[in-house]
Amino acid sequence: MSLFKIFDVAGSGMAAQSLRLNVVASNLANADSVAGSPDAAYRAREPLFAAVQRQWQGAQAQDGADGVQVRGITESAAPVKAQYEPGNPMADADGYVYASNVNPVEELVNMISASRSYQSNVEAMNTARQLMLKTLTLGN
Repeated sequence: MSLFKIFDVAGSGMAAQSLRLNVVASNLANADSVAGSPDAAYRAREPLFAAVQRQWQGAQAQDGADGVQVRGITESAAPVKAQYEPGNPMADADGYVYASNVNPVEELVNMISASRSYQSNVEAMNTARQLMLKTLTLGN
């Protein structure tokens, strides 16, 4: 395995975790939003990731993954919360507004996890860079 491939793998991981952080930020920004119907209420979103395996020309299938690919973003199937607020201008005919199904505690845990994963990929890239620089100075 080439040391240059490490940059591709870590780079795809950083891009995936950056997207994950953006989704978490969107979820937290909409955590307190309400709507006039259950269908219009904001639902928590989650990115779907997949390990990418590439075969190089003439090479055998590899056991390890070559990076991360974003497959899409899904919405949570958890029910939205109905709140009785007849004075709210967004209330339906029965006086209910529907709050998002975002769980702020879960989102904060996701944020910490994504941030640490991003940092781990940065450290992997820095270590590979240092190894390459040390390799260049071996002959001197």
